[in-house]
Amino acid sequence: MIDINKIRADFPILKEKVNGKQLVYLDNAATSQKPQVVIDSIVNYYTTINSNIHRGVHTLSQKATDAYEQARIKLQQHFNAKKSYEIILTAGTTHSINIVATGFSSILKKDDEIIVSAMEHHSNIVPWQMLCERTGAILKVIPMNLEGELVLSEYDKLLSKKTKLVFVNHVSNALGTINPIEEIIDKAHKVGAAVLIDGAQSAPHIKPDLQKLDVEFYVVSAHKLCGPTGVGFLYGKEEWLNKLPPYQGGGEMIEKVTFEKTTYAGLPHKFEAGTPNISGVIAFGTAIDYMNEIGFDNIASYENELLEYATKKLLQIEGLKIYGTSKHKTAVISFNIGEIHPYDIGSIIDKLGIAVRTGHHCAQPIMDFYKIPGTVRASFSFYNTFEEIDLLYDALVKAKTMLC
Repeated sequence: MIDINKIRADFPILKEKVNGKQLVYLDNAATSQKPQVVIDSIVNYYTTINSNIHRGVHTLSQKATDAYEQARIKLQQHFNAKKSYEIILTAGTTHSINIVATGFSSILKKDDEIIVSAMEHHSNIVPWQMLCERTGAILKVIPMNLEGELVLSEYDKLLSKKTKLVFVNHVSNALGTINPIEEIIDKAHKVGAAVLIDGAQSAPHIKPDLQKLDVEFYVVSAHKLCGPTGVGFLYGKEEWLNKLPPYQGGGEMIEKVTFEKTTYAGLPHKFEAGTPNISGVIAFGTAIDYMNEIGFDNIASYENELLEYATKKLLQIEGLKIYGTSKHKTAVISFNIGEIHPYDIGSIIDKLGIAVRTGHHCAQPIMDFYKIPGTVRASFSFYNTFEEIDLLYDALVKAKTMLC
């Protein structure tokens, strides 16, 4: 069970006022808020053990290294990776995807095929387009239907022995749709293709089991999991990470350097050049601990209640249309009201202290599919309340009255 009052007390920003109104934060799909324990973790690092890692024999360096590597182990255990060195610590999902896309430049050949879905974030489209430009590979797209679901019968037709890589988001950031990744992975494997799953939007709501999924690559950002910005990870099966060349050169990722030849370090350091965001990684581990204390089953159950309540409440507004009506969704509602531009709605309700996202949500192909400029997106987290949904409803009614 969720003790909502106790949880909300953990998040200092929820006490803030915006434009003289109590903050109602409903932009969690963009980034989550941070509990005090995560903020304290960052402060504690810089206050007590600030030092570079993996490079010093002195006490502070050893303490910082231990805390950093313990966070890696927490991520391994939470997501059930087989080995801790299969967790590559990165600057976030976009960085993680680009490591794989760049690495496949040495694997793909002209006319090889890679498959993406129609509901991807730009960060899971653009790197693959760039890869195709470099290699001559062909990009194919799994279409979607009006409910915001992938058409898997068309996916079946796209798959062939030419397919080398499939990449799909676990959850759509624009629609909240939970994609059937188990089926997508299984079908890709039957034609010998590897799979990358973008878990940026799923990890805050679902606890994936990477070994059970049997996926080659899975990517996550900390800032959507109550952790800091600028931190994330790339999970890769050991054999695949060994196939990929280093993403960038520098300190830490080497075994031996001479002017004649450089040899590279083993996993995970091969992909972790330079000084990382040490405090951010440690705080990521703290955030995972915090969310596990609440329990992901409890989080999912409560957020589903919020989604159901909000859906019924908002549909009471005449002219409001929801985009993404799959039965399998996380707590995201994207909508428009009549012909009113989403930016205008967002601007008015911001004056009432309510934070939502407006626009194309870095998913322009989805907006093109629906022939709309964008949507208003309200995305909920386990620290939101039913009362906040009522405030959103009231604000939308007021905005509609002003704009119509």
